[in-house]
Amino acid sequence: MKMNGETEEIIAARVSEPIEQDAWEAASPTKITRYWSGDEAPSTRHAQARLVWSAEALYVRFVCRQAEPLVVAERPSLDSKTIGLWERDVCEIFIAPDPTHPERYFEFEAAPTGEWLDLAILWQRDGRQTDWNYQSGMRVQANVRRRSTTIVMHLPWRAFGQRPAVGDRWRVNLFRCVGAGSARGYLAWRPTRTPRPDFHVPAAFGWLSFAD
Repeated sequence: MKMNGETEEIIAARVSEPIEQDAWEAASPTKITRYWSGDEAPSTRHAQARLVWSAEALYVRFVCRQAEPLVVAERPSLDSKTIGLWERDVCEIFIAPDPTHPERYFEFEAAPTGEWLDLAILWQRDGRQTDWNYQSGMRVQANVRRRSTTIVMHLPWRAFGQRPAVGDRWRVNLFRCVGAGSARGYLAWRPTRTPRPDFHVPAAFGWLSFAD
């Protein structure tokens, strides 16, 4: 489906456990090619994501073009969530399981180092309420090559407090942060079009549909 020339729906394909490499081919790629402003980003910063789901979890795989030096921690910590991960190279997905309340959503981030961050958010006009102690049980795999970075998130259903059925539709948006300093780029699948970079705009969320 289209809205203002942009895709507004991601189809997650159902797969069996364990997830094999060829399982990703069951899902169509969702392209992340624009900045939060709606402006087209250079092709060297483009990314794409594929989403699949099983009885156990939602899986998200980002494949990013990497034409510039990585902005990552020198000593990454993988044993616990990394607060401030959004200040470095990272891929993100925001998910609201209740489509009637997109202001209640979960934020998942993962870096090329394998670092991760999970948060539960309540968005309000006068500010956000963030549960910094939220524990989703997410797992991350990352692989950095010469000109590309691949990041895979494993999000168990307990992270959302519910398991979808075929045909269910949740709200979602996808993001990538890349680069440093004044050249830093904030890419969004569904641009938020705020005056300054801001991903926390539930009104801009698209749809995540769970296919058979």
